[in-house]
Amino acid sequence: MISKFKFVGKSASLLCAGLIALHAMNVHAHDFSAGALVIDHPYATPSIKGAANGAAYFRSIENKGKELDRLIGAKTPVAETVELHEMKVEQDVARMRELTAIDLPSGEKVQFRHGGGYHLMLMNLKQPLIVGERFDLTLKFEKAGEKTVKVWVQQPRNMGNEHHKH
Repeated sequence: MISKFKFVGKSASLLCAGLIALHAMNVHAHDFSAGALVIDHPYATPSIKGAANGAAYFRSIENKGKELDRLIGAKTPVAETVELHEMKVEQDVARMRELTAIDLPSGEKVQFRHGGGYHLMLMNLKQPLIVGERFDLTLKFEKAGEKTVKVWVQQPRNMGNEHHKH
């Protein structure tokens, strides 16, 4: 009888370990699909004290389809509006500009990373963005339609002074 309990105990331990590992993979597997698009790891940086605006990013948006799609807008309950932005360094000066759309070419991954390139500006935040919190962000694509993703507020490893202050 004791050996059965040891076996059950070991089985239960293995089952628990497996469930914990599966949960950990789901926590780290932070991507969403919208048609042929894969939105990988939506995240936002924490608010700087007194800042009215914030920024949201993705590791990438991959278009696995055969046609170009475009990100044409976004909205979130944590900000009054969301703007599509691009940052470029021109003649040693970082320049930010609002875009009406961002192309997502067929078969390519487009990065939306802090520190440069494409990102979403969260204008007139309704609350500060705090590390560890999550919020909904609805993305609007020309072909794939609307998709709501969960954005995690996290401190990027190499976040220095490049955080957006506009």
